Amino acid sequence: MQIQDYFNFLAPDDIRIKGSRIGIESVLYEYIYRAKTPEEIAEQFETITLEDVYATILYYLHNKEEVRIYLADWLEFCRQQREEQMRNPSPARQRFRKLKAEADVQQEYTESGNTV
Repeated sequence: MQIQDYFNFLAPDDIRIKGSRIGIESVLYEYIYRAKTPEEIAEQFETITLEDVYATILYYLHNKEEVRIYLADWLEFCRQQREEQMRNPSPARQRFRKLKAEADVQQEYTESGNTV
């Protein structure tokens, strides 16, 4: 079996672990940036095996420059999406923010010794 057999290469920016919807970026982020062990990662993602995690790490080790670029692009995409969400929050997020602000005002009012 070749290491590539563990993955579905859907697009240059979308490599998934076969038999799951999990992208290699999810596993590698936990491994590289959060210093999780392969066992911890396999436990975290119930739809992949420990063998899948090791295959993903091995793929990274054999293709470091390509995967480094892949991860950098993914992290940049995530950053852009967070910024967009901050600029244009969904109606649900706007409602949660309003409810939280109202609850904070109520808590301050109560803590100051007043009652409603």
